Amino acid sequence: MALDTVANKKVSIRLACSAFSISETCYRYQSQNSDENTQIAELLVDLTVEQTDWGFGQCFHYLRNTKGYLWNHKRVYRIYCELALNLRIRPRRRLKRNVPEPLKEPTKSDQVWSMDFMHDQLVDGRKYRLFNVIDDFKREGLAIEAGFSLLSQRVIRVLDQLLEWRKKPIALRCDNGPEFISHEFVHWAKKKGIRIDYIQPGNPQQNAYIERYNRTARYGWVSKHLFDSLEEVQDYATQWLWFYNHERPHTANGGKPPLMAA
Repeated sequence: MALDTVANKKVSIRLACSAFSISETCYRYQSQNSDENTQIAELLVDLTVEQTDWGFGQCFHYLRNTKGYLWNHKRVYRIYCELALNLRIRPRRRLKRNVPEPLKEPTKSDQVWSMDFMHDQLVDGRKYRLFNVIDDFKREGLAIEAGFSLLSQRVIRVLDQLLEWRKKPIALRCDNGPEFISHEFVHWAKKKGIRIDYIQPGNPQQNAYIERYNRTARYGWVSKHLFDSLEEVQDYATQWLWFYNHERPHTANGGKPPLMAA
């Protein structure tokens, strides 16, 4: 109001400040953070457009830990709310369920690898599968193998390729799918000296790490894109796996990507 009065009514600054009970210092103050606030807003908008499944926590950890910006979280959250980005997703009503027993946390890499399959389809309707493997310690993604038919032989081949550059895990955690209970796979694990930890049927929470990883992949890229061929799926999966390990913040790692976590 004081600014409008001085500009339009040709009143002196002193008289305007006296009339509106403000100091001349307050009147002459100009924000020094407007440019930075604009930059924060642009980064937040770009992030939420690209990563539609990210909330404020993921966005802030990405800016802080991956990109190295040291802005205060309260300031970033204020701009996040001013942009109404906190209203993008309507919260769903959740059912009350019994709390599952917590999984035992690995204390170092290559203690337990978790494995599971995902399903989707190409533009022409052909269904394909994704075989996912992660290291439970830092939730590091180890492999994503795409195929129309992923039998136990393909599973063994993927694991053999991983063992060429990774230490042998103590155990493999998986469900009771036919690929994992086949005699060929069981014989391979026994020959390698690797224990197979099967979860109880109907209890996917016992394989919670890979289930959460599957959900991240599902909302991060699988459900976002339509692919014409299996080769396109594999190429995109390889690129996304690098992004997941090197740049995507993970709450289990204190907001840092798996390969940046100590």
